[in-house]
Amino acid sequence: MSGGLIMLVAVVVSIMIHEAGHFVAARATGMKVTEFFLGFGPKIWSTTRGETEFGIKAIPLGGYNKIAGMDPLEEIAPEDVGRTYRDKKFWAKSVVVLAGVFLHFVLAYLIFFGILIGYGIENPDQPLTTMAAIQLTLDDGSVSPAATAGLQAGDRIMAVDGVPVSDWDQLVDLIADGPNQEVSLTVLRDGTTVELDTTLASRVNEQGETVGYLGVSPEYQTESVGVLRAAGLAGRAVGFTTVETITSLGNLVRPSSLARLAGAFIGNTDVPNDIRPVSPIGIVHLGEGLGFQALLVLIGLINIVLGVFNGLPLYPLDGGHFMVALYERVSGRKADMRKLMPVAAAVIVLVIFLFSVALLLDIVNPISPG
Repeated sequence: MSGGLIMLVAVVVSIMIHEAGHFVAARATGMKVTEFFLGFGPKIWSTTRGETEFGIKAIPLGGYNKIAGMDPLEEIAPEDVGRTYRDKKFWAKSVVVLAGVFLHFVLAYLIFFGILIGYGIENPDQPLTTMAAIQLTLDDGSVSPAATAGLQAGDRIMAVDGVPVSDWDQLVDLIADGPNQEVSLTVLRDGTTVELDTTLASRVNEQGETVGYLGVSPEYQTESVGVLRAAGLAGRAVGFTTVETITSLGNLVRPSSLARLAGAFIGNTDVPNDIRPVSPIGIVHLGEGLGFQALLVLIGLINIVLGVFNGLPLYPLDGGHFMVALYERVSGRKADMRKLMPVAAAVIVLVIFLFSVALLLDIVNPISPG
């Protein structure tokens, strides 16, 4: 299975786990769930089990559970009184609306913990000549020299133009010496030696020199990690990534960033990666060229992004539903949902805008893992 397909499956499974969290929490607290769907828009397939319709819809922007009484305008049948979201106590509402967010962070933690136990911790000062990731495209959208050569994650570069390579620094020097030149790479792949040819690209380094560029990222020497240390490091990784994600989302919705993203619709598709949203197409593209360990890291990161985004205190996101429940608990009165409708509309418009920009950019200017 290709890295891109693995990423697609991983995102779908992550969304299913998120929605399953809401579903199980709602059923456990005595709420009636009438629908459980992945996606939005036209219905593609569905089946009914008990009182719940399960199915798939056409637009892959997430998923949802329809819980009785969660829509403030919904009329409740007499037989459902006591089984609706609005009938339940604050703690039950909180458990239901935050269950999906919580599971994203749990999943990310377990992935990071598993990586540390299975692979150990990398030493950033000891890069190897084995490739962890292959950059598919350059900044100008052209195919990278590494991708042109047919390099794959897991390949070990043994020689460049017949010169044996003993370490990463030597490989960097050999590549840097040949901007825009044809090179022959001797590669060890699954125990077999393979000869690959490509033409190096060029870029300007920090010293202002024009150097050769291949488009690969190395694996690193690792050291084994015990269970307790892995547990702590995984927690730190989740915490650090959560803070970074919040910062990135803040940068993304700045007026200057939104204006630059809007420029994509008139042909200005050169958008920096730090403010660039990614669609399912981009996620698949990111997965291509990555080794299995790097794929796991990316899946963990995506779950944190999903957790942070859904946890934002903006109605109708999960965090927004929690804030409404908290307001009602503290104030002792029902929230005026009419006042929240403009907020909900603005959030929905923003999500549609970001998804549209992401889809456009991922088609005309694919993002690269390199």
